[in-house]
Amino acid sequence: MLTFAELLKKRRSIREYTDEKVNLVVLDEILRDTCQAPSAMNQQPWKFIIIQDRNLMERISDESKKNLLRELENNPNSRLKKYEAMLRQRFNVFYNAPCLVLIVGKNEQEFFQRDCGLAAVYFMFAATARGLGTCWIGLGEHIQDEALKKEIGLPEGHEIAAAIIIGYPQMIQEPSVRQPVILKKIV
Repeated sequence: MLTFAELLKKRRSIREYTDEKVNLVVLDEILRDTCQAPSAMNQQPWKFIIIQDRNLMERISDESKKNLLRELENNPNSRLKKYEAMLRQRFNVFYNAPCLVLIVGKNEQEFFQRDCGLAAVYFMFAATARGLGTCWIGLGEHIQDEALKKEIGLPEGHEIAAAIIIGYPQMIQEPSVRQPVILKKIV
């Protein structure tokens, strides 16, 4: 069993996976742990979509890239400018991972993005504790095609808050040096 400090250091953004599928029983365990995340007024707004179909993941990747490029064309000064070259390449934003988990919530709930973000962190730690790797893929959350939303089971009125790939890592890199930046201490 990892200590909390070890867990923090072992959680890395993994982009290279073995071909081994993630067992659905293990995913269920991870999701049960994920639901221990705090949420505003204990609303627990998160829901999960599990996708292990790599062809479908590639279609979601293509859809997300198409929509991000459209956003960039409409706003050339967008924050996406730094990703433009990558988005134009034949590139799967999900790095051909064996599994994608979408954390979704109702967009009418005031704090659902924050609550689902906390659930995403719990998800990544729960996966790390089981020897799995994850990576939160912000570029993979931009699905606008209604038929594709229906195909993946995204309920009406819900948004994707986090797209996280998961699988068995080919390797785990050492953590980079990180230091807090304290702007001011008021005592």
